[in-house]
Amino acid sequence: MKSNKKIFGALTIGALLVSTAYAGAEESDARPIKDRDDSASVPSVTVSATRRNASLQSVPVAVSVLDGDTLNQANRSSIDTIVQEVPSVTFRQQGGNKDTTIFVRGIGTISTSPGVEPTVSTVIDGVVYARPGQATLDLLDIEHIEILRGPQGTLFGKNASSGVLNVIGRKSSEQTTGFVDASWYEGNEKRVRAGVSGTIQPGVVSASVTGLYADFNGNIDNVHAGGVKLNGYDRKGVRTRVDITPNKDLDIALIADYVRSKASPSFTAYKSTAPAFNAGIAPVVAGPENRQVNADIPSDIRDKNKGLSAQVDYRFNGYTLTSITAVRDWDNTQYTSTSAIGNAAEVSRITAAFPATRDIGTVEFSQASQELRLASPKGEFAEYVAGAFYLHGKDRETYQRIVNNGAAINSGRADYGVKSDSYSLFGESTLNFSPVWRAIAGARWTKDELSYDHARTSTQTVAFPGVQPAVQNAGSTSEDGFSGRVGLQYDISRDVNTYATYSRGYKGPAYNVFFNMLNRDTLALKPETSDAFELGLKASAFDRKLTANLAVFNTKYANYQANFYDTVAGAVVTRLINAGDVSTKGVELDLNARPTRALTLSASLAYTDATIDSFNCPPAAAASCNLNGKPLPFSPKWKSFTRANYALPLESGLIVDLSADYSWQAKTQYDLFQSVDAIQGAYGVINAGVALSSPLGGWRVALVGKNLANKSYATNLVTSTGYVTRGVPRDDERYFGITARKEF
Repeated sequence: MKSNKKIFGALTIGALLVSTAYAGAEESDARPIKDRDDSASVPSVTVSATRRNASLQSVPVAVSVLDGDTLNQANRSSIDTIVQEVPSVTFRQQGGNKDTTIFVRGIGTISTSPGVEPTVSTVIDGVVYARPGQATLDLLDIEHIEILRGPQGTLFGKNASSGVLNVIGRKSSEQTTGFVDASWYEGNEKRVRAGVSGTIQPGVVSASVTGLYADFNGNIDNVHAGGVKLNGYDRKGVRTRVDITPNKDLDIALIADYVRSKASPSFTAYKSTAPAFNAGIAPVVAGPENRQVNADIPSDIRDKNKGLSAQVDYRFNGYTLTSITAVRDWDNTQYTSTSAIGNAAEVSRITAAFPATRDIGTVEFSQASQELRLASPKGEFAEYVAGAFYLHGKDRETYQRIVNNGAAINSGRADYGVKSDSYSLFGESTLNFSPVWRAIAGARWTKDELSYDHARTSTQTVAFPGVQPAVQNAGSTSEDGFSGRVGLQYDISRDVNTYATYSRGYKGPAYNVFFNMLNRDTLALKPETSDAFELGLKASAFDRKLTANLAVFNTKYANYQANFYDTVAGAVVTRLINAGDVSTKGVELDLNARPTRALTLSASLAYTDATIDSFNCPPAAAASCNLNGKPLPFSPKWKSFTRANYALPLESGLIVDLSADYSWQAKTQYDLFQSVDAIQGAYGVINAGVALSSPLGGWRVALVGKNLANKSYATNLVTSTGYVTRGVPRDDERYFGITARKEF
């Protein structure tokens, strides 16, 4: 740990002296090979954080930007893998995709319930994804990702009370182009992407198609099956976009995407506190670096994610009217086990303390959304964006648990569903008092309607380990809420501007709908609200050889919707409650420098103090609730990311790129109840690569090394009676790979 701190300190100090870093600043290396930027300055980045295109350095919002090609080259192709590059963001996965959670500034909602919306909104090509699990598969043909930090309830609204992941896909090109890129990594991980783009009718219609194939055997050995690998995936997908411009005032974008995935996410035994557990998992030995399980029926997660959207932009008299219409479907099937001994079929491995369980769950989710917004002309005293938004979601789920205690096999099954409708009106205006003074003011009204039904059957009339008796209930609720933002922005000089904002966040009501739902879960949770203050500074210097962005924030949440760990029928469950009041405050620094044409340096650093201020202990709680003043889970106080890239031109016209990055985070508590067994110590991960490319030939070949220091760590630690299990990341140990790209 001391050596990690020394490395972290040296890299951070070096970055502060000469460097940079909105994450993803390596644009010179990541753009299409034929379009490399050879200027000796930091490239200007355009973002849509204010719902109209503007320079990253000019918007009064804390934003991180990740380049799509850079992420692909670094083998970071999905949301769970990009978090290393953004210090303010963390990610939690437990089991399948529907159990995922994104945290921004330490705030996120952990729940498997379809009756709650996430705290961080995921928006892809302008379409809001209502469930976080929809967006955990590979991202296809991405231009860049904007991560808006802090409440964004005014312009993005739906489930954006702590931040937004705004994913921007590539447009079709008028010139006929194509590419193929492929990569292979140790562990037999393979990825192939190919795409073509071009004009169908010159000046009127262009289109693009991108396909993906990716698979990975996994990095966990299942000793029960003779060493078969787990924790891998198999994904296939395609994205098609058609851009139509009938005249100079009208743009139409039609987008269709489809991704199919099969995965085997697995947790390993991290620590044992009971001899019976050791006997149950033998010959596997629990340990911090354990990458083995003994499972006769391993986890199997299958997803299908598809959608259609149409965006229409109509310009008249300087105004732009935008309509985004979308439908999406997500089907998910999960075969998992809550038994750490691996759902053993052999009676000799089953004990009363550790019964073998098998869970089978299905999700059928569909959504339809419509957004209309009007953007005023630029350059006026009052510039504004105003609009309306509607989203309808429908979810149907089944969940079956089969329990074998060595003497008998019992089971329970629940059928449940949720319907939701969200309506909102919004608007935000910028008042240009002078060339250097501006005021920002906006508000959003939201109405949420939510209903659910739930029915559970059981082979027993009384509770048995992991299953409650039969029950049936239903309910509905409706709430109105307001969110908004006000602030001031002042340009100190042409290259330096500051801003101060206050934001009011709102997240709608929720129901805790899940397999072991009890009567005490039938009451609707109150909406979650937040009050956020932020000060920011954005600057560039030395003819844009250096940019620096600084944000200081303090946000308080009331009626925070969080998971309370409880025991139901002998099984640990995550019970969603209005947990009380929490807060997050801290400082974020992004630097980005290009001292020469060849050298690009970047660094980003975040200090986040996310704390439970006042915890509401539920009646009949099975655990201690003395949590006031404790940290929120999945929220390291310090986290940083640093990258360096050096492009060496050769006399032959080829270019050698040398790159390295280092991510570091302080110790992290994964358990709301502050278990000492759920603390991941501070760790750092070093990656490096060397590439040879030809701008004229349009090709690139690279050798990549991941986790060069061979540091094992956990992405999650789950405590239970007698044992602790560990989430094993892809880069839990050192591995190497080769990537290649050809453009034509």
